[in-house]
Amino acid sequence: MSFEDALKKTDAGVLIDIEVTPGSKTISVPSGYNPWRKRIEVRLSENAHKDKANEQLRFTLADIFALKMSDVSIIRGMHSSKKSLLLANAEYSAILVKLKEKLPQHSD
Repeated sequence: MSFEDALKKTDAGVLIDIEVTPGSKTISVPSGYNPWRKRIEVRLSENAHKDKANEQLRFTLADIFALKMSDVSIIRGMHSSKKSLLLANAEYSAILVKLKEKLPQHSD
């Protein structure tokens, strides 16, 4: 299995399945890939309080993928650690390349 299982190309952009660990000492986006859950793992420094972790996640993903923050929306899992986000106006191939650069080496 590959981290590509966490991505899906759509007409609106790219869907990405993420598992968030809020309240970490450092931000790590992405921090790994969970092949059982088929989700990209993300560590955020903000706590899941008053939507701070979600905002940090959207801001960080927009920065990494060179998108506007308004192009990054949480479509499932707003109050869960397991989230699905839509990266609107994003090219699947560009997201794939950037994730390959940033993901720690993992064995398939």
